[in-house]
Amino acid sequence: QVQLVESGGGWGQPGGCLTLTCAASGSISSIYIPVMAWYRQAPGKQRERVANIINDGRTNSADSVKGRFTISRDNAKNTVTLPMNSLNPEATAVYYCNIVHYRSNYWGQGTQVTVSS
Repeated sequence: QVQLVESGGGWGQPGGCLTLTCAASGSISSIYIPVMAWYRQAPGKQRERVANIINDGRTNSADSVKGRFTISRDNAKNTVTLPMNSLNPEATAVYYCNIVHYRSNYWGQGTQVTVSS
């Protein structure tokens, strides 16, 4: 079926940067991935959408990350990335990759991002 593998998480300093990458593999065709997205869930909070990107390149970002996190995708590689700049402690969360493929949702296992000094 479809598998999502996330990488790039870890520890970051306030004001620093991290880049998350998600690679989709398996029985997948990029032309049937209309949406790729990143979500996050901080301790004690609901999961929220950080950003998504449509197949035509249009993006949507949460207000809390606009101007700092910029989502992008590479359809040839079936990857979606999230460069995170100007990190702050509020970015601490488990980040999840999500794609829509053949009208079905698939999720990565989650990767921890911790921002602290």
